[in-house]
Amino acid sequence: MKHHFNGVPNSEDFEFMKEKLPLLKDGEILVDAKFLSVDPYLRPLTQTMNPPFTMVGSGVYKVRESKDGDFPKGAIVIGSVGWIKTGVVNPSKIGLKVVPSGIIEGLSESLLLGACGMPGNTAYFGLLELCKPKSGETVVVTAAAGAVGSLVGQIAKLKGCKVIGFAGSDSKCAFLREIGFDKAYNYKKIKIEEALKDGAPEGVDCFFDNVGGSDGAVIINHMNVFGRISICGAISTYNALELPLVPATTQSFVGKQLKMEGFLVARWANRWEEGLGQMAKWIKEGKIKPEETIVEGFEKMPQAFIGLFSGSNIGKMIVKA
Repeated sequence: MKHHFNGVPNSEDFEFMKEKLPLLKDGEILVDAKFLSVDPYLRPLTQTMNPPFTMVGSGVYKVRESKDGDFPKGAIVIGSVGWIKTGVVNPSKIGLKVVPSGIIEGLSESLLLGACGMPGNTAYFGLLELCKPKSGETVVVTAAAGAVGSLVGQIAKLKGCKVIGFAGSDSKCAFLREIGFDKAYNYKKIKIEEALKDGAPEGVDCFFDNVGGSDGAVIINHMNVFGRISICGAISTYNALELPLVPATTQSFVGKQLKMEGFLVARWANRWEEGLGQMAKWIKEGKIKPEETIVEGFEKMPQAFIGLFSGSNIGKMIVKA
């Protein structure tokens, strides 16, 4: 990454570099990328860093050579190595982990970056621990066709809830209905207020927000007494040069005694494999259908990342290196 983004990221913000790799030192490994992740949160995260630098991000890698006994040749590892196709890394310095073979046995390794990885745990813990949905309640999800939102809706259905999703195209809404959402609305074609009158005439009990902005405020003002709101992201504002003003929600919070909480999924680091194991079990049982948008080729990393902000993905956006 050459410099900070100014508004929406573009290809000119990045430059491909080649470096001669050094010989391995004790404690180092040589890895080749198999699958790489691009995520919206990288947009605000990089604003806190000083370019130029190797673009940050997580991936699934295969160990080609090793001078670390805990990371043998041929092992599949996962961690935040960054946008690197082949590289020498010290696992202990970046928190690299060998993937437990049992968790995703029979599933694609790409799911380690999606439904059986950070997005999966984000959906699992962010919904179940903060919203605590009960059977019969109404759950609303924004950016519902994305990596996290599509999983949140399916988990809520498993808990017996009525689930309403908002997405940015008719095809995405059709996808949401295919995976079990009761209602799906294209926010570009219908006002949020009108959609909620149709889909949630008795109000909203749980709101999982990935978008932020004025639409989220409308949903909050449509919630029931003791409603719970889980704030996962705010993709609508990541590229904004000025933060937008949104409708007031204070009266709803007081009168309806609402609870809203933001979170980072690392809060549940000590339960990480619990979440991954449950998500993998549900996938193997056919109870959750993970969706991926696979982009072929390491050179497409910027294109895939930029595509997140125009909604070019359904489910998790993955680059196959």
